[in-house]
Formats: sequence, C-alpha cells, structure tokens
Amino acid sequence: MSFPAGRGVDAMTAEASRTGFATRGDVRIAYQVYDNPGRPTLLLMPVWAILPSRCWKLQVPYLARHFRVVTFDGRGSGESSRPAGAESYLDSEYTADTLAVLDATRTERALVVGLSRGTVWAVHVAAAHPERVDGIVAIGTGLDLGVGDSVHHQLDWDARLDTTEGSAKYNRHYWLEGGYDDFVDWFMAQMFAEPHSTKQIEDCVAWAHEIDPATLVDATAGRLHDPARAGEAELCRSLRCPVLAIQGLADRLRPPAGSARLAELTGGSLVELEGIGHGPHARAPVEINLLIKQFADRVYPPERAVRLARPLARRRRALFLSSPIGLGHARRDIAIARRLRASRPDLEIDWLAQHPVTAMLESHGERVHPASAWLANESSHVEQEAGEHDLHAFEAIRRLDSVLVRNFMVFDEVAEAERYDLVIGDEAWDVDYHLHENPRLKRFAFAWLTDFVGWLPMPGGGPREAALTADYNAEMLEQRARLRRVRDRSVFVGNPDDVVPMPFGPGLPGIREWTVENYDFAGYVTGFDPVGEAGRAAVRRRLGYADDELLCVVTVGGSGVGAPLLRRVLDAVPPARRQVPELRFLVVTGPRIDPRSLPRRRGVSLRGYVPDLHRVLAACDLAVVQGGLTTCMELTAAGRPFVYVPLRNHFEQNYHVRHRLDRYGAGRHLPYEQAADPDLLAAVIAKEARRTVTYEPVETDGATRAAALLSALL
Repeated sequence: MSFPAGRGVDAMTAEASRTGFATRGDVRIAYQVYDNPGRPTLLLMPVWAILPSRCWKLQVPYLARHFRVVTFDGRGSGESSRPAGAESYLDSEYTADTLAVLDATRTERALVVGLSRGTVWAVHVAAAHPERVDGIVAIGTGLDLGVGDSVHHQLDWDARLDTTEGSAKYNRHYWLEGGYDDFVDWFMAQMFAEPHSTKQIEDCVAWAHEIDPATLVDATAGRLHDPARAGEAELCRSLRCPVLAIQGLADRLRPPAGSARLAELTGGSLVELEGIGHGPHARAPVEINLLIKQFADRVYPPERAVRLARPLARRRRALFLSSPIGLGHARRDIAIARRLRASRPDLEIDWLAQHPVTAMLESHGERVHPASAWLANESSHVEQEAGEHDLHAFEAIRRLDSVLVRNFMVFDEVAEAERYDLVIGDEAWDVDYHLHENPRLKRFAFAWLTDFVGWLPMPGGGPREAALTADYNAEMLEQRARLRRVRDRSVFVGNPDDVVPMPFGPGLPGIREWTVENYDFAGYVTGFDPVGEAGRAAVRRRLGYADDELLCVVTVGGSGVGAPLLRRVLDAVPPARRQVPELRFLVVTGPRIDPRSLPRRRGVSLRGYVPDLHRVLAACDLAVVQGGLTTCMELTAAGRPFVYVPLRNHFEQNYHVRHRLDRYGAGRHLPYEQAADPDLLAAVIAKEARRTVTYEPVETDGATRAAALLSALL
C-alpha cells in the first residue's frame, strides 16, 4: 500500500467533486460524483424515498479513496423531483432513473451497492443491462423472493384500521391524517433495534421529515402495487454478475431468509451479521465498508503489492494517535514519547495526527505518517459547531460520527500495512470505539490515554441529554465488560481524586469508583520542566516586559472557538489599565484566529501561534483563559494566578476540568455572562493580577510514569 506524500489537511474531502441532475421528462434526479481518476466506479443506490443519499455518509469517504463513487437521490427524496402519483414510483421508473444517472455521469460500467429497496432496483438494472453492472452488493434485500413479506406489511396498508399500535402505524391513512411523525419514530426504532442506536435513529428521523407524507404514500403505493414484484425471483436467476448478500440477523423489517434466498438464486455469497438490524451500513459501518471493499477488489483485482518478508530481528514500532481537540494533547504526548524512547532505544514512533497537531509534532522533529493527509479534520468540525463562547461538546462529538468512521478506516489501513507493535491513542475516540465494535481488527497492543472519563449532561439539555449521555456511558461500560482484551492498558492522565465523584447515569456505577478499578494512573503530564524564577525573568526580557510591569497573558487554545472571549477581554483592557496602570496584555490568538481580525488597544500586543506558550504563561503575572485542562494545569503547575471562563455547554470544561482545578485550589472561575460587563471583568483582572496564590503542587514525573506503563506493553 502506498501512502500520500507531503502534508495536508483533508487532502481528499468528503465533498462531491461534481454534482448535477439527470433529467427524464419533468423529473430531475440529483446525483453526486466523487472522482478518483482511473479507478472503477461504485454506484451507491438510493433506498426507500424516506431517506436521501446522505444515508451513505459513513461509506462514501472511505470508498472514494479507493474507487470512483457515484450516489444519487431517488425520486421523491433529497434534491430530486417529487412527482405525484403511484405510477411515478414503479420499479421501472427507478431502473430508468439509474440508467439516466449512469449516462449523465459518463459511467459505462459500475459495481452497484444497494440497501433494502435499492437492491431491487440494482437487480432490475443488472438483469436488463448486464453490460453495465459488474457486480451487486445487496444489503438487507427488499426483493420479494417468496420467503415471507416485510414485518410491517402484515396489516393492510390501504385499509382504515381500528388501531394505530405497532405495525398498524404503517398505513397510508395514518400518515396522511396526522400520524406521520409517530410512524417515523416507530419505523426508525424498528430499523435500528440494536441498543445504543440513538444517533442513527435521530439522523433517519430528521431525513424522513425532509419529504411530505403524500410523497411517501405515492412512493409506497407504487412499490406495493407494482406487478413486477411477482417476477423478482426469476430476475435474480437471470443475473450473470457476482453478487454479495449481506444480512443483519436481527432485522425487524425484512425477513433475514430473503438474503439467503438471493445468494442461492444468484450463486452469490452470503454474509450474516449477528445482532445487527436493517441498517448495517449505519450500525456496523466499518464491517460494511470492509465487505464492500473486499468484494470490489475481487471484481476489480488491484495490482498485487509486493510484500517483503518480515525480518527476524527488527526495531520495535509504535503508532501514536494524538487528539486534535486542543494542542495540550500533543505537548504531553511528545513528552511521553521522549521518555518512552529513553527507556526503549530500539523504539520507532510514527504519528497519525491532524493539523494543527502535525505542525507542533514536526517542529519537535517527530515523524508524521504521510497517511495523516487522509484524515478529516476534527478541529474544523468542532469550530463549525460552536456559537459565541458556546460549544455543546457532547453533541459535537455525536455529530462527528462520519468523521470518526472515516478516520478509523484510515487508521485501520495504516495499522494493517505497517505492522506496529503498539498503538497509543490519546483520546482517539474513533479508534477506541470502532476497535471495540470490530475486535478482529486489533493486530497490536493498544493503550488508551485520557484525562477525563464519562459523558455528563449540561442542565440546559434537560431529560433528553441526561438520557443520551447515560446511554453513551452505558455502551462504553458494556464494551469494556465484554471486550477487555481490546485495551491492553487504560491510562488516566491524573490521579484518582481528579476523577469526578458523579455517576455515569441512573443505575450505572460511579465514575470515580469505576475508573479506579479499570485504569492505571500516571499523574498529570505537563509536558515540560518547571521554568523557575530565573527562567521567568529571561522570558519576560525576551518578550520586552520590564520588571515593574504586570503582564496579563490572554489565550484561548488552538481552535477558533475563543474569538468572542478575546474581544471581551480587549473591551475590558482600558478600564483595567485605569485601575492598574502598570498592566500590559499579551493576547495569543493561536493558529486558527488571525490577530488582524481583533481590535487594537493601547497596552496590548497581539500574537498568533506561540510554540513555547507554557513558558510565556509561566512568566505572566495573570492569565485569562478558557476552561481547557492543559492551559489551566500549565498555569497551576507554574503557580500563576488565572481567571478561567469555560465554554458554555462544554461538559468537560464545566465539570471535569473545574473539579480538578478546585482540587488543586487553582484559578478563579468566571461565567462568560459576567465577562460581558467590561467594568466587572476589568475589576476581576485588576484584583487577580496582584493575588498571591498557593496551589497544590503538580507532579513533574507524569510523563515518566506514563512511559513506564506503555513500555511494559512492548
């Protein structure tokens, strides 16, 4: 396997390289093309009109790195037309739409991937035009093959029923007469009957409300009353292309025997997924991605790579995954890596990381794996989720699902090709979660690092968020209980008392008690040696500040989320300097905020990225910061007064970080709402700038302790 040369951020995005419409009469069919020159085409079919082509969001980024990919919205969904009448939604219409999309996208031949109803149209196209279909992947087939009908077709869809319970919700009159929302909630819960499917259900419910009930009635009537349904078994027998049938054995919507019958009729192969329902592409995306890729590689054999024999004696190799959400992870990880190399001189370390972490790693002489260019940037996604000093961190992580699947697929390819002895994941949520979901992909010792445990609900989220965070925690607890072998070591960056004394949720264990039982504790890892008074004086001289001046450093971390706080502090500078004339401000915007975008103030210096920020913080008389753990603990370790303003709705900053700072007796907490008053903020700055602090000491051997825990795995 070859990896991309050079550095890049999102070198291949998940955005379509070309979009357009295939037109048939008055009907326009929206398509998306993800170009990959010279590679065969995979055509991802639409499903029932209740979902748009975005339902393939967990497949497209991975498959588009290996193939040319085409998707399209079926008539009645997404950006495509919504013609009226059941006759507009016959299988023959979808078949003709598919051919029109192939023509419009200049696709002569393709491997066709279908889910549910999409498998029907794939078979129709392959039977009528075998020269254009090289193979079919059929997931949870919707074909009528004489093995039983859909569970929700047990009642008459056209009749007025005297109940709306259960499958009676699948009824045209109920949809048109006010029951559509209830039906959608019920149907998606049937589609994803697996535990902990809240995100998949939420996505599909939202998509289902992009069409109106009348359109879905027409689309369903066209399907149920299509005379072509009776001949689908004969169509399957006529196929000459290879077929892969994939079936979730816990499917509540389609009889699992249908996929077995499809494989039998076509001479194809069958893969059955234990415990998976009707949406394997969303509930088991890694497994589905790999199955599609492996089948496509059989249809389109790639050039055989020459594998060198593994030498009998070689250097040990580790892959370090450093979270891009805040640069503090990178600093502590570099410190751990250096201690690890000191204890194991034969160890080579590669890094799989994203910008801006890659910039810090390269500035320290670390080797960034070239496949890092394939990773989707999580920091950019998080910034897009943020409001004014407001980041709903839990929801932002939930909406990272497609990014995390995409990045795990990159990791898996690297791990398979490179043969690492040890993988270290510093809050690499994608790798930890999907390894637990796919334990057969673990080919190495795996160590997990984190500085917090447990998703916690914010008060404003109400009962919904409390239920969701508890569900996410419960899934993690179940994964760990069932598959302890996935993590060879869990390391908490801190001490037992740093863990919040709160429950994971109703009926679940206490977070601290569970963490003590399941983690090793490294103590806090600052990533640097104490600066000391002589060092402080040298930094101040280098920065140009006199001994009789009071230096206030303002910094908001490595993301672009903190710009509103910077502006509020700048508004408070004039009144603060009237109270304390010797105050000077150094505002560090970080790598993602342009200093030129901020207003100028007398007594203020603006700087962008500062690589040795911890030394600058150690030299200040006061700091104003967000509630990020790394910056706050750097100030705590240096014994500096600071004011921290946690992002609103950021559960980690408001609970986990604040608890740890309270334990150290460090910093002054200030809600963002209070920082809106320039005079109040100025008064706080003036008071804190002269404060003498006495914090609990921060250990200096955390990196050494963490490295010892990791070294044992080699």
